[in-house]
Amino acid sequence: MPNRLIHETSPYLLQHANNPVDWYPWGAEALERAHSEHKPILLSIGYSACHWCHVMERESFEDADTAQVMNERFVNIKVDREERPDLDGIYMTAVQALTGRGGWPMTMFLTPEGLPFYGGTYFPPEDHGQMPSFRRVLVSVYDAYHTRPEDVQKNAQHLVQTVNRSLLAAAEPTLLTADSLDGAFQELTAQYDATAGGFGSAPKFPQPMSLEFLLRYALRTRNDQALSIVTHTLVNMARGGIYDHLGGGFHRYSTDGFWLVPHFEKMLYDNALLSQLYLHTFQITGDPFFRRIATETLDYVQREMTGPEGGFYSTLDADSEGEEGKFYVWSLAELQHILGADADVVARYYGVSAGGNFEGHNILNIPEEPEQVAQQLGMALPELEAVVGRGRPALLEVRNGRVWPGLDDKALTAWNGLMLRSFAEAGAALGRADYLATAVQNAEFVLSTLQQDERLLRSYRNGQAKLNGYLEDYAFYADGLLALYEATFEARWLNAAVRLTETMLERFRDDGEGGFFDTAADHETLFSRPKDVTDNATPAGNSVATALLIRLARLLGRPEYEERAAALLRKLAGFMRQHPMAFGHQLGALDLYLAPPQEVAVVGIPDQTATKELLEVVWNNYLPNTVAALFDPTSPDTAIASPLLEGRGLIDGKPAAYVCQHFTCNLPVTTPQALEQQLGLG
Repeated sequence: MPNRLIHETSPYLLQHANNPVDWYPWGAEALERAHSEHKPILLSIGYSACHWCHVMERESFEDADTAQVMNERFVNIKVDREERPDLDGIYMTAVQALTGRGGWPMTMFLTPEGLPFYGGTYFPPEDHGQMPSFRRVLVSVYDAYHTRPEDVQKNAQHLVQTVNRSLLAAAEPTLLTADSLDGAFQELTAQYDATAGGFGSAPKFPQPMSLEFLLRYALRTRNDQALSIVTHTLVNMARGGIYDHLGGGFHRYSTDGFWLVPHFEKMLYDNALLSQLYLHTFQITGDPFFRRIATETLDYVQREMTGPEGGFYSTLDADSEGEEGKFYVWSLAELQHILGADADVVARYYGVSAGGNFEGHNILNIPEEPEQVAQQLGMALPELEAVVGRGRPALLEVRNGRVWPGLDDKALTAWNGLMLRSFAEAGAALGRADYLATAVQNAEFVLSTLQQDERLLRSYRNGQAKLNGYLEDYAFYADGLLALYEATFEARWLNAAVRLTETMLERFRDDGEGGFFDTAADHETLFSRPKDVTDNATPAGNSVATALLIRLARLLGRPEYEERAAALLRKLAGFMRQHPMAFGHQLGALDLYLAPPQEVAVVGIPDQTATKELLEVVWNNYLPNTVAALFDPTSPDTAIASPLLEGRGLIDGKPAAYVCQHFTCNLPVTTPQALEQQLGLG
């Protein structure tokens, strides 16, 4: 018999709807029952692509005896961390304070008031080394709650104080200079793995925001080492098993230090951030390798992670048929059966052997330089590439016939904003009309479905939009809309971005410590109002909000936006210098703030060749600190309220570009060569 989760839309919650556990979703009903029955709350938080969440479900939540203990002694609540980042954030901080580490599934024990007093992550069904069994934990926690209530309250008070400590409260404003950027670069260089690329050792995460900062730093300082760190890392990642060589797109992270064996889940946000990074690296280097990885990743999202209404899906699971990675791995015999005479060449290229490189199977990767492989096989490189090119679709067709990993097909507004930006930028930079169409469809979907009365909702699935939007929903999606404006110059997208920004300022800002809360002023009251200022797997809402405000200030002439952003940067500058891995996106915002403002106004008809040539200078180059606007004299739809366009017109009837600082412009130019020179690209 299904439990109460059967009425939810989250695929993760629905996965647990037929557990024998009497699960509740988070809400008043569960909290009131805990009060009335004087029971502690067992809060379990995870997400649909989480491998160990599936393991704990099979071992404990599907076990009738364990479920009986849970049902008799606790009020049990299941939460999808992707739907409720506020709950996940405050209780994860509590778990980390208790155990020194975090992760999912998160298992937290609360008082009926929602205060945490004990917790951990995964618990096994039987005692394992120093780790107690889940049932032992259940019995011990229940007994402590009823026999030692003073200890429980003391633990809860300590954890609440820990969670409520604010990084900003202790921060002293710092003068904003390039020294913070230089210091962050030195710290990142010290953590760089010069052999395999990336930072640190296993497990190794892609860290796209830190790499994006290094790309900006290379542009700012002409530092070859910064650029080399980025290109070396991106090449090794794209040749490793963390990259899907058949279908495109990246898995979550590498369990080893050299990118071979991934944790196989695919997250929308990773592919959004990495496709942008590969695109930007192509723009700064001109190397078509980076363009190929960017487009293969975006093509994957178009093909497999985009719903018919235009929303981007959240995740593809790591597991299929109960095994992690089964969908993606191969045997040498399979390649020989599918590819025939080409099998030996393809196997050599992708490192496939009879013994395998992962539990007796093979994860496709490119362990040797293709030029070396071609030479060793006595082939020209184009011939090798042709054989591999024939083999890839044949293998993909067979793989598509396997049992697929589970798809979490909910659309989250924040993650959609990240992906919107990537499609918009790539559509403009690469001349891909299909990418722009995907971006426009997404914007129309989100603004019509997940926006109500100028406010955003968090999640959409199966025709139902729900949950209050968070800071990251507003900041990420406004940022995506701004990118879409600069890719299409349709005023409606900029106007929508400004409306969301104004709502963000009204409902999320903290006029005391500065920055923004993660939840709106009228959000459900929890024991803590979170304010995350550090970047994790996704950038912090505060990081994206900072850069967004600076860009809008420079595009629209709104200095109050830039001053609010600068106030937060002043408080965080010292932390950014010392801990750059936690502030990758915010370091980019600081770089933007310190850069001389560079505004480009283009006047012309967008479809005319001469106008396109001017726009392509802006779109095709890596110009992270430039904002752009266009006015088409024949179309009022392109008019925006910006001093950047005031008094700008055609020159002798020709399209013209004006390069400005603080809205004071150089002489207009009418050729792409002259525009490149004014932008410092010559």
